Amino acid sequence: MSGGRFVGKTVMITGAAGGFGAEAARRFGQEGAQLVLSDLDKSGLKNLEQELHESTITVDAQLVDLNNENEIESHIQNAEKNFAPIDVAINNAGIGQSMQPLTKVSVREFDRVMAVNARGVFLCMKHQLPGMIARRAGAILNISSAAGLIGAGQLSAYAASKHAVIGLTRSAADEVAKYGIRVNALCPSFAPTPLFNEMADDVGGRHGIDRDEAYARISARIPMRRLATIDEVVQAMLWACDPANSFMTGQAIAIDGGLTAI
Repeated sequence: MSGGRFVGKTVMITGAAGGFGAEAARRFGQEGAQLVLSDLDKSGLKNLEQELHESTITVDAQLVDLNNENEIESHIQNAEKNFAPIDVAINNAGIGQSMQPLTKVSVREFDRVMAVNARGVFLCMKHQLPGMIARRAGAILNISSAAGLIGAGQLSAYAASKHAVIGLTRSAADEVAKYGIRVNALCPSFAPTPLFNEMADDVGGRHGIDRDEAYARISARIPMRRLATIDEVVQAMLWACDPANSFMTGQAIAIDGGLTAI
């Protein structure tokens, strides 16, 4: 790409095959970045990689299981050695949970959600930071949720995992600020991603309504009375990671239409 905020930068994005991750890959690529992408969705990742190549965006895409530390470490080490040093890391991959009271959540489901959403972010940062520390530069953006800032009835495991992401973010930010590295978290509320659509369909199935009506019921809780667009969230990612945004670190930034203000 001939111009943009991220020319000459390498941006790593987990959970890149769909939703926020796929759109972030497109937008960072359009802003000049070369991309290191990962997901477990083989076909989705392959299709995105092909799309980006057709737009002359340089991409290294790999299947990576965030439950597997060896895979995460190898992915990052190989990218840094054979592709390019990672300047920006967006730890976006995450999963949801079935909507039900805390007393009905199984230990197995709780552990599954925490393993991907919290442990996965921890492992990514564990292996992203050494190279950044050595270079004394870098930015990490962890994707939390509005549910990481406030309670979320019927989503206790998910909320716990996203609160953990903010704790990891702030702790890491404190540790590495002296090396010129920024670590922040983005906390979107509801946007029409595949993960949210699963939740909306779950709500709809419980109440005998279709997805559009479920959207309307969920949106009624938001002061702006609508969902976010995927683009609105990705615009915030671009801003948070912008090299010009050089003094913001340790923050949990709500992109939520006012939900956490009430």
